[in-house]
Amino acid sequence: MIITRTPFRLSFFGGGTDYPAWYQKNGGAVLSTTIDKYCYISCRYLPPFFEHKYRIVYSLIENVNTFADIQHPSVKAVLTWLECNKGLEVHHDGDLPARSGLGSSSSFTVGLINAINALRGNYTTHEQLAQDALYVEQEVIKEEVGSQDQIAAAYGGLNKIEFFEDSTFKVNPVILQRERLDELQDHLVLFFTGVSRYSTDIAKTKIANFQNRQSQLHAMREMVDESLSILGSSTTSILDFGKLLHESWLHKKSLSNKVSTDFIDDIYSTAIKSGALGGKILGAGGGGFIAFFAPPEKHTTLISKLNELIHVPFRFENMGSQVVMYQPNGF
Repeated sequence: MIITRTPFRLSFFGGGTDYPAWYQKNGGAVLSTTIDKYCYISCRYLPPFFEHKYRIVYSLIENVNTFADIQHPSVKAVLTWLECNKGLEVHHDGDLPARSGLGSSSSFTVGLINAINALRGNYTTHEQLAQDALYVEQEVIKEEVGSQDQIAAAYGGLNKIEFFEDSTFKVNPVILQRERLDELQDHLVLFFTGVSRYSTDIAKTKIANFQNRQSQLHAMREMVDESLSILGSSTTSILDFGKLLHESWLHKKSLSNKVSTDFIDDIYSTAIKSGALGGKILGAGGGGFIAFFAPPEKHTTLISKLNELIHVPFRFENMGSQVVMYQPNGF
């Protein structure tokens, strides 16, 4: 049996510029980090004693005999693409809910590819994991998804990820003094809105509107470098990072009328009144998780005022997708 552990991600700046429809013409970049909340995939060869050949366990349980009968899109695509002709059992467990803006779908795909390769005795580099997950989601499943989630999940850490017009990418780890990194983490508060949604539905509206939102997308790309200047400066207040998040949120909201809702706007307004300097809905928008940047002494008030939401404590992580258990089962 193989068990992989793959982190979820929190994106700060540049979201939107990681869609191929944008960066293949303009280039793009994001600043994101992975956090200590994970997707776990266990995978083993299925003993030949059952009526089914493949058993897939997630929020549903699927017992099927062919790839074509698998309902889970990522499992179906990965098993077909990797030609997994031997009987297989796949289990998924996650620390956080799916369809919530933390890149959970891509963490699943990355973790599954990593698990199957490890089950076959093959080591997969972070770069190859990211490339394979991008191929599966964008070319096999043909989802309208960006390219940051797969890379973040594979590599882990706080990174500036650049996207180039030839569809290549570069991962630049952000190196900070420990005190500055802790300062950044200590100012962040994460909440779950309780609303799950399909990001591809929102992504389609954003992509369709790219031509009319070029100035906003260019500004969001520039904020990646501006935020790095703030983090890397010994004289600039960390509070400027939060103020920049607020500017970025205003740009993001303008990309599609589906990014925010009255419910989300009310949450955001309450947070600002309670001491937050900025924040953003994570992922494509529409619901899921929302992060705020606030001085630590304001967190108690912020959590109290947003007490209808689920507060999720977290810290950064830097390991990316890992095989955490390997035990051959002999079939």
